[in-house]
Amino acid sequence: MTERSKTINVRTLSDDELFYGHKACPGCGGSLAVRIALKILGKKSVAVIPAGCMSAVGFNFPQLSFGCNSIISTFAGTASMMTGIVAGYKAQGIDDVTVVGFAGDGGTADIGIQALSGAIHRNDNMLYICYDNEAYMNTGIQKSSLTPFGAATTTSPAVDGAIGSLSDKKNLFEIVAAHGISYAATATVGDLPDFMRKLQKASSYRGTRFIHILSPCPLGWGLKTEDMVEVAREAVSTGLWIQAEFYDGEFHYGKQPGTFTDVNHYVRRQKRFVHLSDEVIKKIEKARDEKWLHINRYTKQLERS
Repeated sequence: MTERSKTINVRTLSDDELFYGHKACPGCGGSLAVRIALKILGKKSVAVIPAGCMSAVGFNFPQLSFGCNSIISTFAGTASMMTGIVAGYKAQGIDDVTVVGFAGDGGTADIGIQALSGAIHRNDNMLYICYDNEAYMNTGIQKSSLTPFGAATTTSPAVDGAIGSLSDKKNLFEIVAAHGISYAATATVGDLPDFMRKLQKASSYRGTRFIHILSPCPLGWGLKTEDMVEVAREAVSTGLWIQAEFYDGEFHYGKQPGTFTDVNHYVRRQKRFVHLSDEVIKKIEKARDEKWLHINRYTKQLERS
């Protein structure tokens, strides 16, 4: 049994720190996602990071916070640079290196989606991880297509009766899965054992693999630093963030929580949502219920087949 094939948990997780000494804000969910991912993937990894939070906090001359080979890509070119690295290793006959990308929601779902779509279409052998903090945090908290409905940002402000973002969060997981990708999953920094399991599972596949991990930003969300992990967990228990996988051509969803925790509590503890009325929160709950109805119908149909 290889090291990668062994079951990894908090007791067996490597002591090696491959993302250490970075300058991220206290409680940064994205930096936690990168740290855990590299512990699983190991030193034989090449990290590609576009302009964004992780490149800003991880590459501070003369210090490099990555303990594996790493490079900054153009904002839109994470997946295309990964493609080039994969091709370079292939030309040298090297096949035991993991090429992994770490990009935020804006760098993935907006400006980087064209390159990502092309990589999946070619089935390039890479692992792409989107750390989703639901806005362009590095440049001042601007709205992205993964900013949820009602969230206040600097480009969707909650002023003069406005409710913040008027659009729903793009369903990036299903968009990626629609390409017929080898493996895709969602995760949160509030459930690291689940994230570690999915990282290991992704490593067992060849071709393009994708993990979309919810990574709260205390600054952008208006959270206390110490509440970051708890809020990530609450996103799941409220039913607003859905744990899922796609592999072998089928979706596999986590079970719906028996009783959803209070959406009102979840949103009002975040400053980006404090302006929302009870009526708007009910709309958010309704959209959640409709999504879960769709998932439960799909799951029952899959069981019958």
